[in-house]
Amino acid sequence: MGLGVGLMLIWFSGFPTTSAPATSAGGYLRRRLDAAGKGSTSCATWVLLCLLCFVLAGAVVFLLTSAAPVALVFACFAGLFPLWMLGPAAAKRQRAHRGSWPDVVDQLRSAVRAGLPLSEALAQVGRRGPETLRQPFLEYEADLRSGRAVDDSLLRLQNRLDDPVADRIIAAVRLTREVGGADVGEMLGTLSTFLRSDIHTRGELEARQSWTINGARLAVTAPWLILLILCLQPQVAQAYNGPGGIAIILIGLVAAAGSYALMVRIARLPDPERAAR
Repeated sequence: MGLGVGLMLIWFSGFPTTSAPATSAGGYLRRRLDAAGKGSTSCATWVLLCLLCFVLAGAVVFLLTSAAPVALVFACFAGLFPLWMLGPAAAKRQRAHRGSWPDVVDQLRSAVRAGLPLSEALAQVGRRGPETLRQPFLEYEADLRSGRAVDDSLLRLQNRLDDPVADRIIAAVRLTREVGGADVGEMLGTLSTFLRSDIHTRGELEARQSWTINGARLAVTAPWLILLILCLQPQVAQAYNGPGGIAIILIGLVAAAGSYALMVRIARLPDPERAAR
């Protein structure tokens, strides 16, 4: 056994370690927190919050029903609830960013018409642009002031924003730096019109499908609420403590998880593809 463990450690030591954060659970949670605008929150704090919800919900349901399987199910629901909340928060933040981009493009267009270079106009967004997008542009301005090359600063800005619209704007900046561009103002005006049309169309689609998604969520959660109410009676709670009750709970969990995942998959709107990665 010692020889096998040693050989396994020698084998795994030859693999690169740079890709570990991207595939690990911590890297996934870090990306979810950043997308939801909670970059200042550590992964350990969020995991502790999930564990706290798990323990509290399980203890409360068990004290009310005395049914351990039912308490475990609701404890799992409560433990996953903070992770689930990251999804709506990220979607709300993404909508806010999407709605701010036309104003950014209009500001860049005005700066270009005034004779300001597009790379410097980007730096002004951090001071005069929308609140939701100022921080990455302020860091871009700080990179320029520190003497970093413009191309390197643009690449860092693109990585911070991680947005398809930002890819197009930064590509336009690089193109004008390399070959010049007399039609940059017209291009930015066309991009602004396209962005507003896309936001309007996507808003209508999201409004039309919201009642369907909410109805599906209610259909998934209602049986479990009914189960909790029924288990307040000792006879029903005792029935779910047996093998038959556990089997019914497991079948219900599989059906609920499968139907909810299918609903989310069907109702998901396609995200714009990035021009560069």
